[in-house]
Amino acid sequence: MPETARTAASFAVIDPATGEPFAEAPDRRPEELDAVVDRAHRAWTGWRADPAARTTALYAAADAVEAAGDRLAPLLTREQGKPLAESYAEVARTAARLRYFAELAPRTRRISDGRPVRGEVRWRPLGPVAAIVPWNFPLQLAAAKFAPALAAGNTVVLKPSPYTPLATRLLGSVLAAVLPEDVLTVVTGREPLGARLVSHPGIRHVTFTGSVPTGRAVAAAAAGSLARVTLELGGNDAAVLLDDVAVEAVADRLFWAAFRNCGQVCMAVKRVYVPARLHSEVVEALAQRATSVVVGPGLDPDTRLGPVNNAPQLARVEQLTRRALADGARTAAGGHRIDGPGHFFAPTILTGVPPDSPVVTGEQFGPVLPVLPYRTLDEAVDAANGTGFGLGGSVWGTDLDRAEAVADRLECGTAWINHHAELSLAQPFAGIKDSGVGVAGGPWGFYGNLRPFVVHRPEET
Repeated sequence: MPETARTAASFAVIDPATGEPFAEAPDRRPEELDAVVDRAHRAWTGWRADPAARTTALYAAADAVEAAGDRLAPLLTREQGKPLAESYAEVARTAARLRYFAELAPRTRRISDGRPVRGEVRWRPLGPVAAIVPWNFPLQLAAAKFAPALAAGNTVVLKPSPYTPLATRLLGSVLAAVLPEDVLTVVTGREPLGARLVSHPGIRHVTFTGSVPTGRAVAAAAAGSLARVTLELGGNDAAVLLDDVAVEAVADRLFWAAFRNCGQVCMAVKRVYVPARLHSEVVEALAQRATSVVVGPGLDPDTRLGPVNNAPQLARVEQLTRRALADGARTAAGGHRIDGPGHFFAPTILTGVPPDSPVVTGEQFGPVLPVLPYRTLDEAVDAANGTGFGLGGSVWGTDLDRAEAVADRLECGTAWINHHAELSLAQPFAGIKDSGVGVAGGPWGFYGNLRPFVVHRPEET
């Protein structure tokens, strides 16, 4: 259900293509969450009781999302900044997630240990779920959280980022037409609304995507009520190019693996390791693409890269770039804000970056890519693994068996060969180390919204 309660306060929503406000969203007060969570708990009683009705409702929800694409996509571009075609793709993936999870159902498992007792493992939903969604893929990541939760029989209170609340509110309104009341509630607001939601004693599962420091705070807050947590905390994905890579053949894929959505992708390529003898060729190929790609407002049909979503993130990207240049790095392309209105930063390829520079060791989450040479493959693998993150990674080369052997050495949740950041709805998605806790995607994400319930009874004689 969408947020319907009237609130006295609101906050401005900024169009990142202009840097100016263009709309407002309700600023819910933390104390209002008690009533919201209570309604979600009461709705849970009926929602969990009828799996067949849930399946029907989720299919209807997918149809409703698709039918609303011409309303959702332009609004998403306006508040997030991404090209309109990518917003339409995000709407399509939102609908696809609903259909995928609508088809899943928990399986009862028989346990036999030789005794005359029949044991069965059944599955029960957890209860109200708090879903906290970031601003880079507001609709897609919302669906990644609420679709499996709803399919498992839980209800959901969904809070989008204050930078991108509008399309999510509209999505809530669209889904309210096909879902029972209070099964899905969208609440918008600034902090401490999110902190109050994840610590609410009526919430039984918290699923969060965002930064590592905020993820740690979320886990600590949820621990007060011993709620289950699923945390996806970003990444610093490395791409390792082997000495047999065909540079020109992979350059487009590699560039877009780093710069799609203006680099604001948790599993984007954020650093590239290249054999020293190929370093100049790779830098030149990437720089050529960076200087020729069309950067502009997402609603312009010619735009391939939009703006950075918000002013604080733009300042962070600029600061990391300046620090790298001060430490001796050089720009093969970009390296500066683009003059004019909006949060635009020129697509940037950095070379000569010290390996301990924050743009290498951290997560820039923007249109900046360091390209680093290596002498031996062991050196490259050690560098790729030498970070607190462990979300994804990729290996690029002609000999696929060799590339796969190298990929198997990467310390991450997903490794790709000759591509990056491509996911199936049916696969698990999880990071290691600071990249998160728990699993999303596929049956693994579905069962993450359930708890086992065991029934024992004597065998009939």
